Amino acid sequence: MPKILIIEDEAAIRRVLVKILTEESDSYEVQEAEDGLAGTELIKKEDFDLILCDIKMPKMDGVEVLEAVKKVKPEIPIVMISGHGDLDTAVNTMRLGAFDYISKPPDLNRLLNTVRNALDRKELVKENTRLKKKVSKNYQMIGDSKEIEQIKDMIEKVAPTEARVLITGPNGTGKELVAHWLHQKSDRSKGPMIEVNCAAIPSELIESELFGHVKGAFTSANKDRAGKFEAANKGTIFLDEVGDMSLSAQAKVLRALQENKVQRVGSDKDIKVDVRIIAATNKDLKKEIEEGNFREDLYHRLAVILIKVPPLNERRDDIPLLVNYFTEKIADEHGTAQKNFSEKALKQLKEYDWTGNVRELRNVVERLIILGGSEVSEKDVQSFASK
Repeated sequence: MPKILIIEDEAAIRRVLVKILTEESDSYEVQEAEDGLAGTELIKKEDFDLILCDIKMPKMDGVEVLEAVKKVKPEIPIVMISGHGDLDTAVNTMRLGAFDYISKPPDLNRLLNTVRNALDRKELVKENTRLKKKVSKNYQMIGDSKEIEQIKDMIEKVAPTEARVLITGPNGTGKELVAHWLHQKSDRSKGPMIEVNCAAIPSELIESELFGHVKGAFTSANKDRAGKFEAANKGTIFLDEVGDMSLSAQAKVLRALQENKVQRVGSDKDIKVDVRIIAATNKDLKKEIEEGNFREDLYHRLAVILIKVPPLNERRDDIPLLVNYFTEKIADEHGTAQKNFSEKALKQLKEYDWTGNVRELRNVVERLIILGGSEVSEKDVQSFASK
């Protein structure tokens, strides 16, 4: 049930507003405050979905209320109530973050439309925040080892810049987590992050995937199609396993980096793109350059900043933290209660040879949660971890 707070020093206006809102919907819970000071005290104690606030009031005027609320609960939409002489002030409050303003005496339709729109906006903000938290939770970087702390420090320094980053490390170490952190902490975080697994796309299709194509460019090109670079405009493109990209595609990526332009397959028309490139690979690209499999000029363009993600065997002290994180995450996914791991079980896991790195650890933890006892024991680890 949406909770609406009316902050208004004129009792007659409060009565009118309450009457309009309660007659409009019996699902609105409406509370009143006779001045700005009383209103801000209520806001500190309770959660509201919408605030209707008069501008001219004793003790604390509407502008002061607006500024105070935006500091502590910026997500709450505030609609200002203005008298005829307050219109200029009402317009100025929009610049300070007010959702809208209505004039006295309130027009029925104008008031109800404004209230509905403000509540809809609140729901959108809540949903957007929830989704962002969900995304952030999926891409947490767990660990407090020296190696992980160094990576986190590097991300803090590099993310706000436009520098290209090459992330290296074995499969399963979490290179994509570093890429997501770089994007989320950058000025491009409101833009898209488009991921391309270069190893998973056949070499004959990689150029079409990256740059798009026009109708008739090849047999199955039945219509024009935008590529990943266009989709990532104003955001970030993450080229995972970039070492598996064909030399032909490498040449086009190099041009895109140099000129901020791409051409769809089958077209000679330039399309401007504004993207930040983050690349990752499990290969030794310098060795690939020596063997003629990777362009040296592209390497130097991509590797402005190098971030190396260590294998799990080089940061074993992080394993208990990772186990706890995966236990909580898996329980949430399965809708079951969390299981504890005994100290001996954790010690056993720390001694395991993690050739598959963090990805393998996650699979082992899930297996132990499903097959192990109410508390995962050392015996459970010995029985199920290596199978």
